[in-house]
Amino acid sequence: MSTSHSSLNKVSAQGLLVAIGIVFGDIGTSPLYTLAAVMRGKDLSDTLVLGTLSCVIWTLTLQTTIKYVIITLQADNKGEGGIFSLYTLVRRFTGKWLLYPAVIGGSFLLADGLITPPISVSSAIEGLLIFYPNLDTVPIVIGILIALFVSQQFGTQQLGKLFGPIMLVWFTFIGVIGFLALLHQPSVLKAVNPVWAFRLLMEYPGGFWLLGGVFLCTTGAEALYSDMGHCGRGNIRASWGYVKLTLLLSYAGQSAWMMQHLGKQIGETSPFYSIVPAPLVVFSIGLATLATIIASQALISGSFTLVGEAMRLNLWPRQSVVYPSDFRGQLYVPFVNWGLMTGCILMVLHFRESKNMEAAFGLAVTLTMLMSTVLMSTYLRVKRVNTFLIVLITGIFLTVETTFLSANLVKFEEGGWISITMGLLLMAMMLFWQRGEDLKARLIQYDSLPDNLPLLKKLSNDLDIPKFATHLVYLTTAEDARKIESETLYSILNRAPKRADIYWFLHVNVEDEPYVMRYKVDTLAHEDAYFITFYLGFRVQPRINLLFRMVVEDMVKNKEVTIDSRYQSLNTHRVPGDFRFVLFRSFLSYENDLPVSSQVIMNGYFLLKYIALSPQAAYGLDTSNVITEDVPLVLTRPSNIKLMRVKPKQDSSV
Repeated sequence: MSTSHSSLNKVSAQGLLVAIGIVFGDIGTSPLYTLAAVMRGKDLSDTLVLGTLSCVIWTLTLQTTIKYVIITLQADNKGEGGIFSLYTLVRRFTGKWLLYPAVIGGSFLLADGLITPPISVSSAIEGLLIFYPNLDTVPIVIGILIALFVSQQFGTQQLGKLFGPIMLVWFTFIGVIGFLALLHQPSVLKAVNPVWAFRLLMEYPGGFWLLGGVFLCTTGAEALYSDMGHCGRGNIRASWGYVKLTLLLSYAGQSAWMMQHLGKQIGETSPFYSIVPAPLVVFSIGLATLATIIASQALISGSFTLVGEAMRLNLWPRQSVVYPSDFRGQLYVPFVNWGLMTGCILMVLHFRESKNMEAAFGLAVTLTMLMSTVLMSTYLRVKRVNTFLIVLITGIFLTVETTFLSANLVKFEEGGWISITMGLLLMAMMLFWQRGEDLKARLIQYDSLPDNLPLLKKLSNDLDIPKFATHLVYLTTAEDARKIESETLYSILNRAPKRADIYWFLHVNVEDEPYVMRYKVDTLAHEDAYFITFYLGFRVQPRINLLFRMVVEDMVKNKEVTIDSRYQSLNTHRVPGDFRFVLFRSFLSYENDLPVSSQVIMNGYFLLKYIALSPQAAYGLDTSNVITEDVPLVLTRPSNIKLMRVKPKQDSSV
């Protein structure tokens, strides 16, 4: 077993605490609203109560424990998890079609992030209605959400140390309270028998559609996999045992309370707060609020990570990425942060109460789970797992998730359309960007770099041409040091010839590993031309200005290059020469004659460029030493233009 896998499977007290604090926030706060979503407005009966509890027990067992904790956590990409990490694991071995389940899953997971913080925080704050029935909770919820999003830019390293202890108290509290309530009606434990789940589906009127509410108990399962890189597989698996026990005790305790009120309706108060002893209600509201804030924080951080990975995979326009602390993997994406904050506030203003948000919650994440099952079946095939096992595992989970999706469709008109619409918009955004980048890449033409080196040397020594820079640097998409874009040569030789002492060509290769940082130098012509290839992990920010400087300093130290200015007056004093970067910015040429489909794609692509970072900002280049050249993009030249030459008339007087 490799060292990385040993550390991934390692279990420690600190790791367990971190896992409890980061991984289980979303799924850990689901007891606040899951049973209320199923039972609200219905007369309680033993089939309804026990059937729902049985569905919850087996959903947490099948979906969360078996699918994610046991199976999916095995698929680590150098220690990292998440749907895009899973995609990078399998894309090398399969066709391009796998891009679509990855994009669909990632898009709807992001869309679900618009409803999770509002429903979690609202369900906690609504506990105050026990004391103040007419209290308007909307301003309180919005205030908490604004504070949460504003704090993201400062990082959560110090605050994050409190997450573990607070969530440990939370899980212990809901487990103990649930156990005490269970003692009044221990017969509810017979719901472990799946027959009760079948009775709910078959005998209870409209029982199948109640699965949409039951599904809320597992909506945070995707986080188990996404946060593997932060906590480790071993810590997640070990801590899940305790977390699952406390969750089941909470659901069983709430069910026991409802069994004592058969024939009645639960009213507006959540069953969760109904089993809390009166002296502890205020404490439970405060603790629940902290737990939902932590759950929201984990989801927001997960959204940043997801978008960061999408950018590395060319599925998202380049955005500003900030690393607010030295905690590994923690990043902050301002565009995503303020977009999520705006969306969450609008959700609160639209739905106002958590019971109204339940309609929009869960529908999008079922699609994410379905897509992760598709990718997981491919991963198992790549790993050459027994074909019968693959068919069995895939069949079970596709059946379960398709059933949940069907049951959740009833939520579409009640509010689910919002998260589905957002998911479709995000999906279109990713596909437009990827397709646009792909079309651009196909148009790139390459020339031989070695064949053009003599010409570059002559240009460098041609004193009749004013020197453009001592060191001229181009970023290139060429992965081979023997090739260079025709556009780059055109820029150097034709577009106002650019004479320089040394020409540098830089290529950034995004690796499937998350944190790798390597580079290679190809000396094309000593003291004249160099080709540098950076190998950066998909979670490493490409700060090329800094990385290139480090490479050059290392080369100077090893006497591979001299960077001193070659002007005689400066060279005697060893003054370093200037470095100048040239970047290209494409635009859609008027010469194009595009079919409708390509026109829609490219219009969408260039529209997305308005929210994307400029090339120099995306690559971490200082604007003081960068020039940008506009390059027309010609996809399809018009073929039906017939231009005729007209002969001039002869002057009769001549």
